[in-house]
Amino acid sequence: MTEPRIAVILPCYNEEAAIAQTVVAFRAALPGARVYVYDNNSRDRTAEVAAFAGAIVRTERVQGKGAVVRRMFADVDADIYVMADGDATYDAASAPAMVARLLDEQLDMVVGSRVHEATEAYRRGHQFGNKALTGMLARLFGRSFSDILSGYRVFSRRFVKSFPALSAGFEIETEISVHALELKMPVAEVETPYFARPEGSESKLNTYGDGFRIATTIATLYRIERPMLFFGLIAAAISLLALVLSIPLVATYIDTGLVPRFPTAILATGLMILAFLNLFAGLILDTVVRGRREVRRLAYLAHPAPSRGGDR
Repeated sequence: MTEPRIAVILPCYNEEAAIAQTVVAFRAALPGARVYVYDNNSRDRTAEVAAFAGAIVRTERVQGKGAVVRRMFADVDADIYVMADGDATYDAASAPAMVARLLDEQLDMVVGSRVHEATEAYRRGHQFGNKALTGMLARLFGRSFSDILSGYRVFSRRFVKSFPALSAGFEIETEISVHALELKMPVAEVETPYFARPEGSESKLNTYGDGFRIATTIATLYRIERPMLFFGLIAAAISLLALVLSIPLVATYIDTGLVPRFPTAILATGLMILAFLNLFAGLILDTVVRGRREVRRLAYLAHPAPSRGGDR
């Protein structure tokens, strides 16, 4: 009977001031885990400090958090993955409880929902943006998490190895959330403390720039995962415009038998054709997405559910 292998994976960029504290905290919280630090072209001594603290240090040359997560998920082999940031803002002491819940309930992801321990830990703009984006995801996909942008998550092996990780930057958390929602995976949230960064550590998140990219990612994923609804709404809007333009023409034709505004008639006809093209595009893409989803589901089912050693 063997215990599941646990890997702590920490994406890092210029975190010299905080990475040692983060590595030491996770090594203390999860003594049997292997701690990996993936350095993303840091210009400071992040890699050296992490190695000295006891982490296994690797490098990802493609810039962006999404690229780092993609590399970590591909290269690290474990049964349970604990992902956090290397800035010492997440509570490592919460990790054992999160791992235990994932194993006890055979979940595929446990999200650490952040509870602010200090006013400076979570900027007002970030807090508002997180709530807005979380609400947007819930409206588009029917359900959501309370903190979709949390970087503190525990994953099963079958989640990690079935996740394509296509995002480039901080929108990776949104893609992770949508992946779980689309495959209807068993997931949970656990409230965890969220601390202010240590002195000398600076946030790499741009409130407006990254917020816009995350919102765009949600819309793009909606188009990809819900093409019938996406293109159906466009078709409905265009056909409504075509009907509004055609009503006076039809009334005039009924009264006089003539179509005096011929260009308007051509425009209305073209708009209706465009609406039907969008509708058929949605139908075709919906079939394609269903096939893709089945392939992802099969990749997901190729791995056993998370469990303790004696429960396999």
